[in-house]
Amino acid sequence: MGELSGLTWSVVLAFVNLILSSAIVITAFSLLGYVLTHNLRSSVAQAFSVLLACVLLVYACDIIIPRVESGQAVEAWLRVQWIGIAIVPAAYFHLSDALLRSTRHFSHRRQIAVMASYLISIALVFLALFTNAVVTDGDVTPPISHLEAGPLFPLFVAYFAITATYGVYNVVRARRRCLTPTSRRRMAYLAVSFAAPALGVFPYVIISAGLMAVISSSIVLLLAVFANILVGAMLVVMAYSVAYYGVLTPDRVIRHDLFHYLLRGPVLGTMVIVVMLVIPRVELILGLPRDTALIFVVVGMIVLGQLILGAAKPYLDRLIFRQDREEIAWIQTLDRRLLTSSDLHQFLNNVLIGLCELLRVDTGFVLVQTAEGLRVEVAVGDLESAHRFAGQPEGRAAWQALAQEPADEESEPYFHPNGDFWFCPLRSEDDSQMLGLLAVRARSAIVELEPAETEEVDRLLAQAASAIADRYVQEGVFTTLQRILPDLERIQEWRSELRYAPPLPPEADPQPVETDVPPPESGLQPQASLLYTWVKDALSHYWGGSKLTENPLVGLKTVQRALAMHDNNLPRAVRAVLQEAIDRQRPAGDRKMTAPEWLLYNILDLRFVQGLRVRDIAVRLSMSESDLYRKQRAAVAEVTRTLTEMEAAIEPNGNGMNGREKEELTSST
Repeated sequence: MGELSGLTWSVVLAFVNLILSSAIVITAFSLLGYVLTHNLRSSVAQAFSVLLACVLLVYACDIIIPRVESGQAVEAWLRVQWIGIAIVPAAYFHLSDALLRSTRHFSHRRQIAVMASYLISIALVFLALFTNAVVTDGDVTPPISHLEAGPLFPLFVAYFAITATYGVYNVVRARRRCLTPTSRRRMAYLAVSFAAPALGVFPYVIISAGLMAVISSSIVLLLAVFANILVGAMLVVMAYSVAYYGVLTPDRVIRHDLFHYLLRGPVLGTMVIVVMLVIPRVELILGLPRDTALIFVVVGMIVLGQLILGAAKPYLDRLIFRQDREEIAWIQTLDRRLLTSSDLHQFLNNVLIGLCELLRVDTGFVLVQTAEGLRVEVAVGDLESAHRFAGQPEGRAAWQALAQEPADEESEPYFHPNGDFWFCPLRSEDDSQMLGLLAVRARSAIVELEPAETEEVDRLLAQAASAIADRYVQEGVFTTLQRILPDLERIQEWRSELRYAPPLPPEADPQPVETDVPPPESGLQPQASLLYTWVKDALSHYWGGSKLTENPLVGLKTVQRALAMHDNNLPRAVRAVLQEAIDRQRPAGDRKMTAPEWLLYNILDLRFVQGLRVRDIAVRLSMSESDLYRKQRAAVAEVTRTLTEMEAAIEPNGNGMNGREKEELTSST
């Protein structure tokens, strides 16, 4: 195009590269923060973090250098940039080794090679910063400031090529070792995106190699534009693949968290950077100084961006999770409509205040039925009168009278006069049960409402009845969630266990891997895996469920004997036997959370009896989640052995299993 209005191709491409470099810096920094806060314990994530830090440093210097005024400072920043360039090969090799080790392929020599590569990179950093051996003084004039190649620069290129090639080879080997389609797909994403950091460093290698003499600056900048676009996209793909390592979170949650994190971080940050760079550098904009106009535009962009993303979130979720669209809609509805105990108290309190103000009375309250009797759920005004009424016989009589009154499904809630109060029964949605009783101070012996009051009173009473009915339904939802939470965590654990093995010959078929078998340290024989599975299933449904009531363990003589002591209640009998076996793991003395001798008992009690989350238990016991799962298997094996001993100690004439189950238990023990 030549020159038009003072612009050249080099200037335009340099500006585009500045925007892309800014976007990559924001993306790399955001992804680095995401990895460090989500799965830093994974060796793959640790190696990827080093690679991200190198890319972040290279592109940050790329943004800083055009704004440095003195040539000496430009040269200093160019040498600082070589810290990232020189360490990239070692980080490449480190990441490929971590991926290969994640497939259970270990090599002591490869680990030594990784450490050696870091030592070489550190030596190159020292040479680039303080000597002219690798790079020497070059051209520090825009649009492309660069250093020239030094005597050892060809050795760096060879080192970079060797480590990158070997890294790609390791990733290919790691993918070949994957057995499941999911693990192969994730490793394929990594293999394709593995070239991102190399593409990011590629333009600097070309420039330093002295190819600027034969290649125009416009072509170099154009190559840098394409490289930067690919680098940004590939970094996101790499982060998406690495996010699965070392976590038990389902795929949907990882995609959701990462996608929205990228929208609210890199995407919004890039938009702000673009606005800041695009606004012209003029003294006045609409009569305002540029800095003032820039502040308004940036703040407006941030606020509008958050509003747009918040409004678009439900639609984006349904677009991302097309296969689970209906379930996602239900989850979003539950998230908006579920009431906590505090929500219910506040809502009922507002309803009571509205009724009291509307009827011009000073007291109102809501009663609910508990095992100890009537309880004041919420009250306004004279609290003492509310509690006194709940504890007196007249309160119980009023409750029973209204509870026994036949309900008309088509009628709206309304007041019943009774002494000093007007009462309104709050019933379930099908009107089969009275869930609460709303009362306000009676302003007359009979319920008399003015026409202007009737509609508003009916609306408030209907809202109170609907709220307390919904709350009881939601309590059932919460109880169900608490009961199935251990199974959900176990399902997530299974989903995260990707199976790897060496490539098999074409004629060989991979055999399924058993996950529910006793650990080697448990001392149980391999034939005992059946009894171990029964015990593990029963413990997972300790507080109720099919794996407890339909478990073959119900045929044990210890369970049959416990039935008589628990009114023939089968779940309570099985639970009592399991509790006795757990209690036998308890050491003597005061309980200690981190003492080794208390470890197995603490795991059994916290995990199955109390039903705490794995993450919370790991924190309380000061151990990692992976170690907790291993020790949990050992604890279940000890319970299995204890149950075997308890069964053997019972006289042979006691009630026991049927013939087939007894034969299975005998052969397993």
